[in-house]
Amino acid sequence: MASSKLSPCLIFLQVVFLVLVFNSANAQLRVGFYKDTCPKAEAIVEEVMHQVMKVAPSLSGPLLRMHFHDCFVRGCDGSVLLNSSTGQAEKDSPPNLSLRGYQIIDRVKTALEKECPGVVSCADIMAIVARDVTVATMGPFWEVETGRRDGRVSNILEPLTNLPPFFANISQLISMFRSKGLSVKDLVVLSGGHTIGTSHCSSFSSRLYNSTGKDGTDPTLDSEYIEKLKRRCKVGDQTTLVEMDPGSVRTFDNSYYTLVAKRRGLFQSDAALLDNSETKAYVKLQSAATHRPTFFKDFGVSMINMGRVGVLTGKAGEIRKVCSKVN
Repeated sequence: MASSKLSPCLIFLQVVFLVLVFNSANAQLRVGFYKDTCPKAEAIVEEVMHQVMKVAPSLSGPLLRMHFHDCFVRGCDGSVLLNSSTGQAEKDSPPNLSLRGYQIIDRVKTALEKECPGVVSCADIMAIVARDVTVATMGPFWEVETGRRDGRVSNILEPLTNLPPFFANISQLISMFRSKGLSVKDLVVLSGGHTIGTSHCSSFSSRLYNSTGKDGTDPTLDSEYIEKLKRRCKVGDQTTLVEMDPGSVRTFDNSYYTLVAKRRGLFQSDAALLDNSETKAYVKLQSAATHRPTFFKDFGVSMINMGRVGVLTGKAGEIRKVCSKVN
């Protein structure tokens, strides 16, 4: 017959369990997470990024993209920053080989470690940097929720199955975003981040030379734009960079949607936005807009949504001292 009295050991375990549950439930992201532990955190990030953008404005797109690539693999946990001595980390995976700006994250981290050692996570740094480069390119400001902790695992295979590829169709895109808890609207809004940055010819050359239309071209891509792109990208070109939003590559605006509406989106995944009624309606809305506030507000909301994907909080993970390696 079971005893009606609980042993001291069992009572202790129950208390520990309740404390862990309580901490987990309350250790959520919030604006101003570092208000008491590192009050100058965001100001320090802003100052470093101000200096960076003055000399290297072309890094705005890559740094925004880095946050996206981090959040879609294992959640927003900084795992994309980790190095592997055997070349088996996320950054070694084919979809991430063109990522740039790791040294900027390291520079921000060094400045923060000097001010408040062991406090601000690398995952949070990427989220704040993504906002600051958007603002630096005349884009929207949003309050960044912080409190993320850094993961300890980075796997070369995971980006291949978690990052939406540039050749994805609309069904694949919607499915991949929904698997991260993101909506169809988040998909079409976050695609607008293609308004800044560049891409290698290899990411879209199949639309020019190996598709189903005339002379191997993609029938969903504007024919005049095809000829223009062919002049820049020859068969087999792996190195040439092309602006994703020609004429607006360093200005965050809604002109990306004007291009997509005209069948001039660079990637197949851009063109796919015209294959769904909801995403197509948003493209048409923004392409016809004479001002940017609607897209700007939407982008901030969707970036906050993405920044919540799979985060580690409370006692999970760690706060790395150096962003490229676990403690």
